[in-house]
Amino acid sequence: MARHLITSAIPYINGIKHLGNLVGSQLPADLYARYLRARGNEVMFLCATDEHGTPAELAAAKAGKPVADYCAEMWAVQAEIATGFRLSFDHFGRSSSPQNHKLTQHFAGRLADAGLIKEVSEKQVYSHTDKRFLPDRYIEGTCPNCGYDQARGDQCENCTKQLDPTDLIDPRSAISGSTDLEVRETKHLYLRQSDMRGKLQDWIDSKTDWPVLTTSIAKKWLNDGDGLQDRGITRDLDWGIPVKKGTEDWPGMEGKVFYVWFDAPIEYIACAGEWAEAHGKTDADWERWWRTDKGADDVRYTQFMGKDNVPFHTLSFPATILGSGEDWKLVDYIKSFNYLNYDGGQFSTSQGRGVFMDQALEILPADYWRWWLLSHAPESSDSEFTWENFQTSVNKDLADVLGNFASRVTKFCRSKFGETVPEGGTPGDREAQLIEDIDKGLAEYQSHMDAIEVRKAAAALRALWAMGNEYLQDVAPWTTFKEDPDTAAMQIRLALNLIRFYAVISSPFIPDASAQLQTAMQSDDTDWPTDATSALAAMPVGHAFSVPEVTFRKISDDERADWQERFSGIRT
Repeated sequence: MARHLITSAIPYINGIKHLGNLVGSQLPADLYARYLRARGNEVMFLCATDEHGTPAELAAAKAGKPVADYCAEMWAVQAEIATGFRLSFDHFGRSSSPQNHKLTQHFAGRLADAGLIKEVSEKQVYSHTDKRFLPDRYIEGTCPNCGYDQARGDQCENCTKQLDPTDLIDPRSAISGSTDLEVRETKHLYLRQSDMRGKLQDWIDSKTDWPVLTTSIAKKWLNDGDGLQDRGITRDLDWGIPVKKGTEDWPGMEGKVFYVWFDAPIEYIACAGEWAEAHGKTDADWERWWRTDKGADDVRYTQFMGKDNVPFHTLSFPATILGSGEDWKLVDYIKSFNYLNYDGGQFSTSQGRGVFMDQALEILPADYWRWWLLSHAPESSDSEFTWENFQTSVNKDLADVLGNFASRVTKFCRSKFGETVPEGGTPGDREAQLIEDIDKGLAEYQSHMDAIEVRKAAAALRALWAMGNEYLQDVAPWTTFKEDPDTAAMQIRLALNLIRFYAVISSPFIPDASAQLQTAMQSDDTDWPTDATSALAAMPVGHAFSVPEVTFRKISDDERADWQERFSGIRT
């Protein structure tokens, strides 16, 4: 049994996330975690809300609530939605936790002791209207690189270029919209990332199995002139982790907090400490996942994220870990994703465009969305959500192939043999061919899942479903029954076992439907199949079953048109 640590990029606290956010990190991470558990591995799957910095303060101010109260409320909302999508986190934490406060201050102290933090006097934008310094994300304007007119002062979400507020054309306050801005001097701490270039280069070069998308982004940032620069780790904000050097005050940094990009990735580690506290565990229980000197040397650590998060996770966070000089676990594999676009444009949380996670669950159960998103995951390039494609995929893949198979087999068996697995008949050449095909298909499916090739894995799973339908069409037990009931019984016995087999292997993608089919088959055997021969004999003659409720219903043209119209505008 191998040990796997899995994290997905932690979502900002400022509101409910859209489907593009979901498929870019949390959902494929859940798919992988579920698969690894099903194969008998020990898994620690962690995620949290990113609660500090500009987004939290702005969203809280807009809601008219204290920022701490707002964050607590939104954490509960996001946790509930995550449950709705069946995201199987071992713990869903908060970057505002005491564990993350302590650990962030600890890392800052270690980096300072190593000479990797410097104090810098810098010029920062001050808003006369807002009567405060404006951190990067509080400033909006036009990107000088691509011309996007809603770029932020730290990064353009359109072209992903890293920016400074002074780079923006026609800058304005994101709080008030005021252009009455002034550049003033203030002091901040900087992480000397440039001093870590050699170590980071060696580490990235050692990751020969990373996806091309991940490696290309990491190397571009590492080697470009504006890539690996020393970067500020503090901000003039009220909400955040107070700047300390370990447990000691940091002279000259009174009233400042750590910049969110510095403390947020550290929450991956702190989240494990939160898990330990929540479950009555000891420090040793979480450290065995994160400290290589305390048992984590045999852990494989996989991160999931959208491509815009790759630079921080391949350079800045590793610089923090490596710079500390301590035995922390570094990521082994980063699975990054391109963007999922929406119906001819972009999903956007800030602009309220697209389908959001709560809205999706109001329309259809989680499995419908899980299947479409994962089977269309933007791995090698950006992909696009359209209502027509969603309807077609649900109707053809889920309703016609998997759901229809379970319905036809169980209803026919009930009508001709009753609600138990029937006796009779001897498998022949067609059954031998089916078993051979399933063995090959299962090996292909597992190979893609092991490699975290999400779309290929979905296609391989659908192909396995299709094999059952093709078998039914070929042997036509409803026709065979008229002349040879024993052979028909054998065919249906095999098909009933296929339903249980499909339930087990489909559970990482569609956990609710898989559980429903398992219940209908009255089977609690969820062991991952090792071969088709034994898997298709798991339910013996006389084993009782029931006809399942409709596993997946079809989406009508009227529904599709209604949803397309309903979600064509901007969410307020």
